[in-house]
Amino acid sequence: MKRLLFPLALALLISSCASTVNIGEDMSPAEIIQRANEAMDRNRYKIALQYYDALRERNQSNIDLTITAEYHIAFIHYKQGKFEQARDELNAVLAYYNDRDAELYPQHFKRLSEIVLKTITEKEKRKDPTLKKRPSNN
Repeated sequence: MKRLLFPLALALLISSCASTVNIGEDMSPAEIIQRANEAMDRNRYKIALQYYDALRERNQSNIDLTITAEYHIAFIHYKQGKFEQARDELNAVLAYYNDRDAELYPQHFKRLSEIVLKTITEKEKRKDPTLKKRPSNN
């Protein structure tokens, strides 16, 4: 039995380490987004989060890329069922659209954030019909 457990434990350790990606400094934002989307398509949320975190960290002065990264991070948390975290992050995305230059920002992320927030509320109501509608920042 012990002979079987060691290889199994080793395989689990290796597979957990394999979920850390090396995101080269020379990767363009477009390439990072593409790789993140590929990871999302395969339901590899941990890897997608790493790409979107890198996108956000490397492009803090670019509001379009920041909103892109933050929306997708929130959406991943929604997909993982982390509704409270996703709600907070989606409301943070919507807060960008209170800025005087908001019409210049990617509008589809505003609409998508509103849709996902509504979906979260509906899912929570189905789970517990006694829940009152939660306030959002919009």
